[in-house]
Amino acid sequence: MARSTARVTTDRPARYAKQLAAHMGRKITAEWSEETGRGTLAFGAGRAELVAEEGALLLAVDGEAENLAQLEDVVGRHLVRFGTRDELVVAWQRENGEAGTVQRLTGEEG
Repeated sequence: MARSTARVTTDRPARYAKQLAAHMGRKITAEWSEETGRGTLAFGAGRAELVAEEGALLLAVDGEAENLAQLEDVVGRHLVRFGTRDELVVAWQRENGEAGTVQRLTGEEG
């Protein structure tokens, strides 16, 4: 299993994590806990963890190395779309030291 993480700076980490879990939960198993500020997304190719902390949403995806970019993209792309107003940027860092993918507004979203 390979792992990639991202720290997304935002004043509303719990709001975005809850929205992401609710949206993804229409197609996959997704959980979000207001009490703990933590959630998970279970994909066929891996899983994602969401952690809301003061000033940031921490994301982690775990999966086979060949699926990591796809997991990063799915989680990051949806989050960026929800955070259009705040211009969220998701820059992934792989546990092996490599840079992962980056999701940000491109002007094609609206």
